[in-house]
Amino acid sequence: MSNNYDDLQQSYGRCLREKNFIERFYEIFLVSHPAIKPMFEKTDFQTQRMALRHGISAAISYASGSSLTKRTMDQMAAAHSRTGHAPVSPDLYPYWVDSLVQTVKEMDPQATPQLLSRWRQGMSVVTKDFSRRY
Repeated sequence: MSNNYDDLQQSYGRCLREKNFIERFYEIFLVSHPAIKPMFEKTDFQTQRMALRHGISAAISYASGSSLTKRTMDQMAAAHSRTGHAPVSPDLYPYWVDSLVQTVKEMDPQATPQLLSRWRQGMSVVTKDFSRRY
């Protein structure tokens, strides 16, 4: 059974109205664990910010059970797998989720504890899948 995460898409839309949402996420994320910042040393952040912007929306749709984002999520999972071009150890995904939730809390004027819990729930669908495919 799938879960409808329209509330997350709406929250994400409110967050994106804040011009620096993605930049703020990276400020939080890069210092959340010592292993993370070195992973981004050679990153073109202009490209990365656009990829993340699209990736979060795709992740919400994927968590909702949408088949339209399956290919995108398969490509992202492969890229972040052990053999991908940007491997991410499964133990780092909680830092990604925590950083995203913290950023939403700061940027979404309608963020509530319940909504932030829903963000964690939805993103855990994706991170568990990525971890399984690592």
